[in-house]
Amino acid sequence: MKFPLSWLREFVDVPAMETAAIVDAFESLGHEVEEASPLEPEFSGVVIGKVLDIAPHPNADKVRVCQVDIGSEVAEIICGAWNFAAGAYVPVAVPGAVLGGDFVIAKREIRGLTSNGMICSEAELGLGDDSDGIMVLNTDYPQASESLGMDFASVVGLPDVLFDISITPNRPDCMSVVGLARELGARLDLPLKERSPRLEATADATPLTITIEDDRCPRFTVRTVRNITVGASPHWIRRRLSIAGMRPINNVVDASNYVMLELGHPSHAFDRQRLGDSIGVRRARDGETITTLDDLERTLVAEDIVVVDASDQAVSIGGVMGGASTEVHAESVEVVIESAMWYPPMILHSSKRLQLRSEASARFERGMDPNFCMTAADRVAELLVEHDDGVAGSAYDVYPNPVEPLVIEYPLSETNRILGIDLDAATSIDYLGKLGFGVTGEDPLRVVVPTRRPDVKRPVDIVEELARLHGFAAIPGRVVSGTGGGLPPDVVAERKLRRVLTALGLSEAMTFAFIGPGDLDVLRLAPDDPRRDTIAVINPLREEEGVMRTTLLPGLIKAAAGNHARGFLDIAYFEIGKVFLRSDDVLPAQPDHLGFILTGERDADIGEEARGVDVRDGVGILERLGSAMGASLTVAAANEGGFHPGRCGQVSIGGQVVGLVGELRPSVAAEAGLKGRVVMAEIALAPLLATVEPWRLVAPSSYPPVVFDLAFEIGKNVGAGNIVETIKDVTGPELESVSIFDVYSGDGIADGRVSVAVRITMRAADRTMTENEVTPMRKIMVEAVESRHDATLRGSV
Repeated sequence: MKFPLSWLREFVDVPAMETAAIVDAFESLGHEVEEASPLEPEFSGVVIGKVLDIAPHPNADKVRVCQVDIGSEVAEIICGAWNFAAGAYVPVAVPGAVLGGDFVIAKREIRGLTSNGMICSEAELGLGDDSDGIMVLNTDYPQASESLGMDFASVVGLPDVLFDISITPNRPDCMSVVGLARELGARLDLPLKERSPRLEATADATPLTITIEDDRCPRFTVRTVRNITVGASPHWIRRRLSIAGMRPINNVVDASNYVMLELGHPSHAFDRQRLGDSIGVRRARDGETITTLDDLERTLVAEDIVVVDASDQAVSIGGVMGGASTEVHAESVEVVIESAMWYPPMILHSSKRLQLRSEASARFERGMDPNFCMTAADRVAELLVEHDDGVAGSAYDVYPNPVEPLVIEYPLSETNRILGIDLDAATSIDYLGKLGFGVTGEDPLRVVVPTRRPDVKRPVDIVEELARLHGFAAIPGRVVSGTGGGLPPDVVAERKLRRVLTALGLSEAMTFAFIGPGDLDVLRLAPDDPRRDTIAVINPLREEEGVMRTTLLPGLIKAAAGNHARGFLDIAYFEIGKVFLRSDDVLPAQPDHLGFILTGERDADIGEEARGVDVRDGVGILERLGSAMGASLTVAAANEGGFHPGRCGQVSIGGQVVGLVGELRPSVAAEAGLKGRVVMAEIALAPLLATVEPWRLVAPSSYPPVVFDLAFEIGKNVGAGNIVETIKDVTGPELESVSIFDVYSGDGIADGRVSVAVRITMRAADRTMTENEVTPMRKIMVEAVESRHDATLRGSV
């Protein structure tokens, strides 16, 4: 944001001070000053003169003899320009003046007459490009009439200082001279000179009809101005625009751009005759075209928004750039000044897609103040009325849902909590008031946030405002107290889970979150299974990744099948990842799941022979997980479509069903490209992690264990895990572990029955257990299993 200091001083009385002090003030508020350079006149010795008389040169036809009052004397000056008359106030370079750095003015004889100086043009003074005529100050600088004989540089505001300030994306209110003046005034304790446009308006003979069909334009205001003459803007407007990096066009366009820089709110002027008696806003149509002011034809899409004329033709891309068809031109006599509020993300997307970034779009995409639209339009009209003899017409305002200021409850303790300093209510109210916030109450303060400040939404934002005004340098540094830090409990628990699984011999896999719609068929899910209700990917890279996964199992099956196809049959993979389940919210539910897959042969313990994996290995992994994580995990017989009947279990934690474990049906495994038995499990992670307790170091017992085996004959419909849970339920703290090590059916076992053998380890922490202690405990276990599960003890070792 470039501007001269003289412009800023129109809104706040900045005293004479070093430029460095102003830079420090801006930067202490968080505004980076990229440049602060002097604007020095390219001339010296130029004064204000008044042309008293003009006469023809007796010896030349192309020049005239002027009598010019320069305050100290009336000087006779020969001039070749014809764009002025007697009574004009003009800049006069007297003998000894220097122009352009090295051109010295001296008395000069021209066709027999002596010229005592030179009447200057803009170009000769380095103040513009106009070299066709001299500068006439009467209209552009009316104060010249009171400055006869005085230094001309002071009239045009020289010397000056050019500031270039980098505005952060969250501060659209500072993309204006008045916004930065408010900030500097607050820092220097200087009041802001706010003013409202003053217009004497007369109603339009033919009112405009306004139609808004898109709620992405929450406010649309218009002011008409008649009786204008399109031409050059006053010199001071053109010069300020040039300093700010904008090219002057004509008085109408320049007025709109000037107000955008001054007040921050963009506007656009339409030729009323070309526009017609109707103006509206609607969504663009796919393929619709418009030729913009840069003479390029642009193709629009339905996400764009356009301003349309009476014939519903697009005449402007809302908030980005106007169209050539309604451009103000030399013959325009009436203009329609539009000042609106546009939805910021829409402006950002349109300007990026069209590669059309303008000063207007840069402001709208950050968010403008909807309550300032009419003020901006009226300020443009005011400039056209004051300097171009225009007549203000009717005002039109479509604002169906006015935006109310946000009110934030701010407890004063927040200041100390975050900044480590105490600011009382009076000081806080003073600081916030200087920045334009309304404040009531004492503690908590009720802070009314101006609608021009979309960046202030929470109490912590109020803290920042107080810190900026108090001064970051005035906040004492101190060592921050606190703990040594640490990881969140859920992260700690998940890391522990991974360590346990890897210790059990599993390797972690990471599969795609996208699967194919047919990948779930291999699991033989029921038609009404919620896992079949997948969420489609809008733009999938390929059909095989067209939906979001609802289970981890298809990805693990694919990973194992790929290894089987290459001859690697011994697989032990686990995965921790999110699944995506449809919910009533806008976004799907995304719970974390744990899944694993086992194929091939298991690692044999010492003294055992290697064997293929089976469901017992899956249950064993879950039991070890439950033990390590402190979870009461049980497995009960279940029937799941793609799993082998009798070798599938429902996993519960604390009575809550969290998943399943089992062997895939041989036909399912073969269809998936897997060989041999395939054991899989999947559980919801949250219930398991919720049971995790901090690591506790417990000294192991130094006393020997008592190990014995029990074999029970039970019905095939009774889950083997039920025996384990029953033994745990009836035994005290001396029970160290219980595990199933054999399942047998065949000779000696009745039809419909199966033999399940469990190994029990008991150990006391403070003594060696005796047979007299163990025998009653063994009896309790046997009686409980027999009574609860219609079991028969086959043997005890």
